[in-house]
Amino acid sequence: MQIAFTDQTVIVTGAAHGFGRAIAQAFAARGANVWACDLIAAELTETEALCRAAGGRCTVRTVDVTQPAAVTAFVGEAIASAASGHIDVLVNNAGGVLGQVGQPLEQVTYEQWNAIIAVNMSAAFYFAQAAAPGMKQARSGRIINISSGAGLGPSLTGIQAYATAKAGQINLTRQLCHELGPYNITVNNIAPGFVLSNANTQRQWDAYGPEVQQNLVQSIALQRLGQPNDIAHGVLFLASEYAGWISGQVISIDGGK
Repeated sequence: MQIAFTDQTVIVTGAAHGFGRAIAQAFAARGANVWACDLIAAELTETEALCRAAGGRCTVRTVDVTQPAAVTAFVGEAIASAASGHIDVLVNNAGGVLGQVGQPLEQVTYEQWNAIIAVNMSAAFYFAQAAAPGMKQARSGRIINISSGAGLGPSLTGIQAYATAKAGQINLTRQLCHELGPYNITVNNIAPGFVLSNANTQRQWDAYGPEVQQNLVQSIALQRLGQPNDIAHGVLFLASEYAGWISGQVISIDGGK
């Protein structure tokens, strides 16, 4: 199966490291014009360099994805550069636990709750809202949201807002599938299993200790943790012509549970 995105304009959010970086590199290596954003400027610059080293094109911007005006401006800039006049593929990857740890319900502050909801769920809505008009006019587009196994059941993190936001993002995917489907726009979701993709997941893994780590790996059918490219390859498929009649789906990429 040969998958290419020659001259397509692809937005990847949360691209400074982990899944986002792997996804940006994968699209750039296959001919896409990648627009990548994050708040971590230094690591975002590294992503840009890696994409270019792979022979691809990548433009990076520091964007707070929880701010609608910033999202609209970024998407507008990407559209202005697009050969097709619209965003071909939108990957809503930005998210995470923002350094938070699990704690009892009554100890969670409003600020902690709202911050995780904003970056994991609201940001996906803002980006879809900004990209959809051009996709609808072109009657073409792919939107892929990155959720988590935490959106399908209790979160290993124990963070109430994280599980809630990822579940909400999954249902946003299903809702937008029906709204945008008549315009030939597909909307799908990938729910990754446990992947050591960034500093937060590494800290979480280290905190488990050897026994819990072993139990977690043994609960996976393939008996190993995933890699960022495992997620990136799923995104490539959903964005490709081979997935033209797949929409509203949640694909768990977790090694088998």
